[in-house]
Amino acid sequence: MKVAGTHYRTIWLNEDGWSVDLIDQRWLPHDFRVENVRTVEGIATAIRDMWVRGAPLIGVTAAYGVAIRMREDPSDASLDGVWETLHATRPTAINLRWALDAMRATLRPLPESERAAAAYARAAEIADEDVELNRAIGRHGLAIIKEIAARKKPGEPVNILTHCNAGWLATVDYGTATAPIYLSSEEGLPVHVYVDETRPRNQGAHLTAWEMAGHGVPHTLIVDNAGGHLMQHDMIDMVIVGTDRTTAHGDVCNKIGTYLKALAAKDNSVPFYVALPSPTIDWTVRDGVKEIPIEERSEDEVSLVWGRTESGEITQVRISPEMTPAANPAFDVTPARLVTGLITERGVAKASADGLLDLFPEKAAA
Repeated sequence: MKVAGTHYRTIWLNEDGWSVDLIDQRWLPHDFRVENVRTVEGIATAIRDMWVRGAPLIGVTAAYGVAIRMREDPSDASLDGVWETLHATRPTAINLRWALDAMRATLRPLPESERAAAAYARAAEIADEDVELNRAIGRHGLAIIKEIAARKKPGEPVNILTHCNAGWLATVDYGTATAPIYLSSEEGLPVHVYVDETRPRNQGAHLTAWEMAGHGVPHTLIVDNAGGHLMQHDMIDMVIVGTDRTTAHGDVCNKIGTYLKALAAKDNSVPFYVALPSPTIDWTVRDGVKEIPIEERSEDEVSLVWGRTESGEITQVRISPEMTPAANPAFDVTPARLVTGLITERGVAKASADGLLDLFPEKAAA
């Protein structure tokens, strides 16, 4: 995708050939900053403190973190240590573990002298694969949008509700939930996106809205609690969200508040789709509510908000009494029964064990 006319990915190798440059998303939409990260500790901070976020991007960032460590120390102990360090940063996003496992599987059989070069090559592969997966998701999601558009009056937009940010900022490029939207826009298909603000970190207001504006997609920012009202008044044609982990039976773990959108969509007969690359599927988990660990983040994210003042200063302010404690579960789980379909790189699957195995039969034995 482009920023001020220049194509960017969210993460890339610095021109020195070994350190990593990434978009520091904490400052968006008010300031576009690129940070250079040169240590594993810096990579861990970038993931944990959400300089980068979104399951696919977290995985790619971790892969480059392994490469940086292998450049410093390619021993088995170092490989296991960086796995543990980075895995502890964000426990819910399954792509993190998937990427770390993929890196270790590639590097473990190799002699230490070959591990650094192989690590950088594998991290680059994971990044490129993410782009292709998202592009394929976009094509399959585009077909759904076209079906809805065909039932509307000529020129009438397909109204899509999103939650959180599953855009190109959550991946290496294209995004998951936004990929069909971008492809629709590029084909001239009229779409309009209702963007949930997505408290407490406001990734919808800060990031998705910034993406939509940058790509020229008509959109409207709404408060989180407005989604059900819009559905009741036939103002939403479909919901598309992303996911940080999807179970083998089709339960979907995503940013807190997704479950409530799914309930409202079910009650109003609005299709509720989840867009995901296959590395986001956790084939070891069946019951998402009982088995997926839900990250509990700092209460400051609830009690404090970032914004830009009239003078242009980017600052943080408190919105609750100082003595009031806050709870901050970062994710919730939407049961498969509320999901219309899972948009993957191989097609659209029913949100069920059989539906997923129809598209990924090689996972049946596992």
